[in-house]
Amino acid sequence: MTLRKSTCQWELMLPDEFHRAMEALAVCFLPLGTVEWHGLHNALGLDSIKAHSLCIAAVQKAKGGIVHPPLYGGMGGLNQPATVKMEPETTWDNHLLRPWLEKLCGEFHRLGFRAVIMLTGHYGHNQQIVVRETAARMTERLQIPILGTSEYWLALDSGYHGDHAGIGETSLLWHLQPDLVAMDRIDRDPDYGKDDRIKQGSSPELGKAYADLITDRLSRLASAMPGWDTATLASFVEAERALVSAQVRGWRETDPWHAWKKIEHIQDYGQLLVSEDFQSIKAIAGRLI
Repeated sequence: MTLRKSTCQWELMLPDEFHRAMEALAVCFLPLGTVEWHGLHNALGLDSIKAHSLCIAAVQKAKGGIVHPPLYGGMGGLNQPATVKMEPETTWDNHLLRPWLEKLCGEFHRLGFRAVIMLTGHYGHNQQIVVRETAARMTERLQIPILGTSEYWLALDSGYHGDHAGIGETSLLWHLQPDLVAMDRIDRDPDYGKDDRIKQGSSPELGKAYADLITDRLSRLASAMPGWDTATLASFVEAERALVSAQVRGWRETDPWHAWKKIEHIQDYGQLLVSEDFQSIKAIAGRLI
């Protein structure tokens, strides 16, 4: 019998490997992203590649769980070459991403998963809202915990507040997939290379610090979420819905990015989430309005 390298990637598993992984920890990770211009210095698939790599690392730390193949295709995108926009970022309608996520969550539940973590590496404001709102709603419908968040929300207290091909994303990709960052090309980029801020501020070491914190918290969540009782589940949904409500209200009353301009006010979100202090999350959601 040929020995196979152990894997947590769903698409690479043989059936018996899938069943053993389910028995170890029945949690499904769903990485989300898109293909989009990320400057001359980063791979076009940065968003999904980043989310996928973080999910794999989290499963390895948790010693259990399964990573679904990454989804390439989200809401919004820059008006730049080699960018696929599945749906506009500024519309309230959503006809592709939301039903796709709903169907996947339903299938994960049908197959016996006891928790789902949807991690989006694409940061369009409506992408973030749709992912979080769908996760909260499907948690209620299926009665298993489903978290939908962007990865940087788990590292806000480290100073990583999300960016687009900036210091944070570039550093993460540089650490996770070093062959996909070409920093020597940024000088030719009229936008990202107009000064030395990204070139001097980015590093694989910074990316590792962000990745370690994010994957530590993801692994802790994956280990805990299948054991949440009904009361914990209800409190989790209330907290996540409060965040969505604040984001949507800010969009309606001011501008689409209103809530994110106040992101530093909820920098404890990641720690509160792993501590299961959902009442505190619900309370700090009001700071985004």
